[in-house]
Amino acid sequence: QVQLMESGGGLVQAGGSLRLSCAASGSIFSINAMGWYRQAPGKQRELVASITSGGSTNYADSVKGRFVISRDNAKNTVYLQMNSLNPEDTAVYSCNLDITARGGWGRGYWGQGTQVTVSS
Repeated sequence: QVQLMESGGGLVQAGGSLRLSCAASGSIFSINAMGWYRQAPGKQRELVASITSGGSTNYADSVKGRFVISRDNAKNTVYLQMNSLNPEDTAVYSCNLDITARGGWGRGYWGQGTQVTVSS
């Protein structure tokens, strides 16, 4: 069984920063790609950033230059450093990890979601 635990969301003023974390635990054989998604009220969920097992990163145009995704393979954790936040970044942020469980097949696992609210 695999569990994901997110942390780091909250309320911040425009121009501020937050750091999200998503830690995986349980019967893990390997973790491949890791990603952060967000969904704002009334909008579709969108990919914010992703990172491969080799460390290659990809960002949505709206966050390039402001957000940084990173991973700590020893801790089975992915981070999202969010800088220069603006009200348009307000959303529920969720991590998705491509995990192969011990004795099982690889599939995506979702975190529980964490609210990020940016006030103007």
